[in-house]
Amino acid sequence: MTGAGTDKTRPLISGGPAIVLVRPQLAVNIGMCARAMANFGLDDLRLVSPREGWPRTDARRKGAYAAAAGAVHLLESAKVYDSVEAAIGDLGFVWATTARERGQGKRVLPPAIAMAETAAAIRSGEKHGIIFGPERTGLDNDDVALADAILTFPVNPAYASLNLAQAVLLTGYEYFRSSQGDVLPFVKPERSPPADRDMVLAFFEFLEGHLETRGFFRPVSKKPIMQRNLRNLFHRMSLSHQDVRTLWGAVVRLVEGPRHTIQTRKRLGPKQTPRKIRDVEPDVTPE
Repeated sequence: MTGAGTDKTRPLISGGPAIVLVRPQLAVNIGMCARAMANFGLDDLRLVSPREGWPRTDARRKGAYAAAAGAVHLLESAKVYDSVEAAIGDLGFVWATTARERGQGKRVLPPAIAMAETAAAIRSGEKHGIIFGPERTGLDNDDVALADAILTFPVNPAYASLNLAQAVLLTGYEYFRSSQGDVLPFVKPERSPPADRDMVLAFFEFLEGHLETRGFFRPVSKKPIMQRNLRNLFHRMSLSHQDVRTLWGAVVRLVEGPRHTIQTRKRLGPKQTPRKIRDVEPDVTPE
């Protein structure tokens, strides 16, 4: 979802290899590539002879900026070149992305391995770049000849064509993993402490008492094994203190019916107020 994971209070990661889009055909794809770059901390966007020109000033510009979904700073800082040679002139190592074997005798690596090499090289001060071809045809052989090695994706061989922004996204993801590690933006919230045995057994006694009243344990001869099965079901959940309180509260409501508030008591009057009204209910709020 657009903007759902954006937190402008956190530091913006930047750097990484240059992303070189060779003769991109659609302004909206340039915007989508900028968004993919921003997702994974890449900030060097280079454009070689965009078909529609750059920067745009018409409706295509609006489409590119909308597709960038907040990564407009990359569009505004993008550098435009007339040739691939000019775009990669300051780089020490270049990967060419292609889905086809080109017979050029270059190393061929998947993004996970290629980007691990690039991350290590960038840490030591080298400058790397990745060139991506036009949407319809990809890089031509002369473009690939300018690169040091080939980067390709392990995909369905019968349908190996990737959208331009998808290719940038997958490559950026692997670079980010190699440079930043697999640290997730958030983790599972800490649960409440495990329920102690006394609490769990008290809940079992409460639950089984009401189940007995409702005729659950039938035939009577099978009651012991039914109790064991029921208790083992809960034990496999590794119940927390909050879990037991929530379950207990749910059973109370099933047994006693709707909770009546003080306002309900006043409306009903003393003679109509149900006998079983608890002022303090078990906690049923989530952890």
